[in-house]
Amino acid sequence: MAPSDANRSSNPLLEPWATPYGIPPFESIAPEHYGPAFDAAIAEQKAEIDSLAAGTEAPTFANTVEALERSGATLKRVGGVFFNLAGSHTNDAIQAIEREMAPRLAKHRNSIFMNEALFRRVDALHRDKDRLGLSSEQARLLDRYHTIFVRAGARLGAEDKARLAAITERLASLGTQFSQNVLADERDYRLVLENGEDLAGLPPFLRDAAAQAAADSGLAGKYVITLSRSSIEPFLQFSSRRDLREQAFKAWIRRGEGGGATDNTAIIAEMVRLRAERAKLLGYETFADFKLADTMAKTPEAVRSLLDEVWAPARRRAMEERDDLQAHAQTQGDNIVIEPWDWRYYAEQVRIARHDLDEAAIKPYFQLDRIIEAAFETANRLFGLNFQELQDFPRYHPDIRAWKVVDAAGTLIGIFIGDYFARPSKRSGAWMSAFRSQEKLTGDVRPIIVNVMNFSKGGRGEPSLLSFDDAKTLFHEFGHALHGLLSDVTYPLLAGTGVSTDFVELPSQLYEHWLSRPEILRRFATHYRTGEPIPEALLDRLMAARNFNQGFATVEYLASAFVDLDLHRLADAAHVDASAFERASLDRIGMPREIVMRHRTPHFTHVFAGDGYSSGYYSYLWSEVLDADAFNAFEETGNVFDGETAARLKRYIYSAGNLRDPADAYRAFRGRLPTAEALLAKRGLAAPGAEEA
Repeated sequence: MAPSDANRSSNPLLEPWATPYGIPPFESIAPEHYGPAFDAAIAEQKAEIDSLAAGTEAPTFANTVEALERSGATLKRVGGVFFNLAGSHTNDAIQAIEREMAPRLAKHRNSIFMNEALFRRVDALHRDKDRLGLSSEQARLLDRYHTIFVRAGARLGAEDKARLAAITERLASLGTQFSQNVLADERDYRLVLENGEDLAGLPPFLRDAAAQAAADSGLAGKYVITLSRSSIEPFLQFSSRRDLREQAFKAWIRRGEGGGATDNTAIIAEMVRLRAERAKLLGYETFADFKLADTMAKTPEAVRSLLDEVWAPARRRAMEERDDLQAHAQTQGDNIVIEPWDWRYYAEQVRIARHDLDEAAIKPYFQLDRIIEAAFETANRLFGLNFQELQDFPRYHPDIRAWKVVDAAGTLIGIFIGDYFARPSKRSGAWMSAFRSQEKLTGDVRPIIVNVMNFSKGGRGEPSLLSFDDAKTLFHEFGHALHGLLSDVTYPLLAGTGVSTDFVELPSQLYEHWLSRPEILRRFATHYRTGEPIPEALLDRLMAARNFNQGFATVEYLASAFVDLDLHRLADAAHVDASAFERASLDRIGMPREIVMRHRTPHFTHVFAGDGYSSGYYSYLWSEVLDADAFNAFEETGNVFDGETAARLKRYIYSAGNLRDPADAYRAFRGRLPTAEALLAKRGLAAPGAEEA
């Protein structure tokens, strides 16, 4: 039964939100509200689904597919708040609820998509879809729902359904525990620096950030390096204390592998085994075959072909880079053999020597606030968007900011929330999510989109300064945000970023290109003390060095993609030793000893904290093939803000959600599908002359 009005009025998650733009009333929500809210929301959708499945009228698009789309509105709202905060601002109470709810929600989803009577209605419509007079969007929605039902096991017999349901519920629990283990390892580690010798080599911006991290940890007067990427990477880049670099690096790469309560080794083995069993129940040889069947790539063979095509030139370049680092160390009198914890340190020195480019000289020109403005200005020039910062709105943490987004006519597009700083209650990485997605089925629903980052705060009274890679991350996630904000579809299932994983990275990776444009950098890369724009000579050197160390960056990424794919191509996954498998997989491709996977298996949350990128970490590379070619479409016009090209990009990519098959969407924008040549040229990995070919 649906919850009573009395129950709703006592729970802010269930009562109407009289807040600016319907932003969740974060300050009124306590952990004890979530359990009752989930109970009520699940019961409400169950009643809706039961009524729908029991319907005696002949199925129609309206009484079946649209009714299915309308169901679960309360659950979407409650889940939108809970799971966003579980990632960005969690605590012990929220984590306990997360562990409880993961299998319950999986069970609830199974009850919908394994519902035999409901599937019969959807299946009957799907068989007759060409005679129903559907619009192209309605036909796409029907097709997507039919695919979801089939892939969830709707066609299986009762015994296999029961086993598949048990598997998905167990996987949900394991994925939650995996993520919480990684967060615990990240939260609990601190490298405390005591004195001048400990700080050797660290530039002022990093000392300030480490002092602020120490103060936040109750260690005022000291300095703390955390396992947040924006803390540890610059430490590895600048610290001349090789012993401390080794200590921090080993802690970083061993997250989830400590042998104690937070060790993920057994979880990985069980998840790989259950995923393989799930795939076989659904008629696939391996989990990779199952997962990729519903993507642009379609097959593991297509993915492996792309990874192999890029691996050889990337590894070759990385070996050249290693030799350069080794030679530089020798010239400095450092009689060492390059180890993984040395790479970033000597790479920074080689970059200075080769390009006269010092990260410590670059960072003062990349203030967080100015890069946010740069991302907004790019959206204005491409899509006519304007951003008006809100001051009085509900916050789940004092650091978050929010903007009202309007188009050129002043019409509300949506709300954008930015959550930029690392903290112990936030999982690592950077991501985009939605508290509310765009749709028109239940009215003109405007989205509430959030970007979550893990940048280091500046010292007291100082701005947060970003590396160029940090700035690219901000643009990347804002590209995802625009994919959610500009969504213009009728049906919730098709909205925003609800596309295949190897297409969803196109809008984000494409958006990164505009950060590197001189017309953006000259205006927004300004010194945080003087306000002076970045000097032309420094800008030229920055652009010339864009592909410096690209062999390393490509190899560490590809290694993770290979291991992910190999794990999920196992036909017999009964006994998987994650560490041994990782080593064997890397040995097969000739992984350089001096480089470590970007995400080692025990903390590979993309792949094991849920199903999102399982068998799908390759997606960033697949999408990069698209984004390199897509930006060429702008460059070919002679104007990277060309209005006609931007209009096509908005129509077929950013605002189109999942209205079309991804390949059809890209063809509609570009007129053809791309090859990997543009990607190799972009990364500087193409053979000489290949770019012109």
